[in-house]
Amino acid sequence: AIQQRGLDGVAIVDHNVIEGAWRVQELAPFKVIVGEEIKTAEGEIIGLFLNETIPLGLSPEETIERIREQGGVVYVPHPFDSLRKSVIKREALMRILDQVDALEVLNARVIKKQDNRAAVDLAVERGIAQGAGSDAHHSYEVGRAYIDMPPFETAKDFIASIQQSKVLGHVSSPLVHFASSYARYKKKLSKR
Repeated sequence: AIQQRGLDGVAIVDHNVIEGAWRVQELAPFKVIVGEEIKTAEGEIIGLFLNETIPLGLSPEETIERIREQGGVVYVPHPFDSLRKSVIKREALMRILDQVDALEVLNARVIKKQDNRAAVDLAVERGIAQGAGSDAHHSYEVGRAYIDMPPFETAKDFIASIQQSKVLGHVSSPLVHFASSYARYKKKLSKR
């Protein structure tokens, strides 16, 4: 799906684990950034370019410290999604904003346009690099939202490159949320 959609690479970011991203990185003929969407004590933060899983439940500040210890990139996903429970709390976001490398301004699963727009406004106001993510839970969602950026190799290169990136893509149909809910329901049934 990655190459078919004209993408040069992808960040694989799962909730509180990185093993799947490692497996994809080993097999993929394209660039794979290993990441983790970490549930902190005050909402989600993504670490990119990770080598080890970061435990959930830490403070946002301690989570960022653990990302930095690995030489990783701090990325805040869907910061203003008003329909998502896991979003980082506004007070926490404001406390850590000067430590954030990139703010997601286009998340393809955010239903309300004004929620993505609020992220754009904050990124512009504070001079923070803008990111985008498909937040794909199914292969047909891959590449809905992405960034066009100059080539990079390391986390340090990535930070410089994302400063010159262009956010592209569009929001997915709200029906993708029904597909995810169905998959969770089906998984629960199979465990019985």
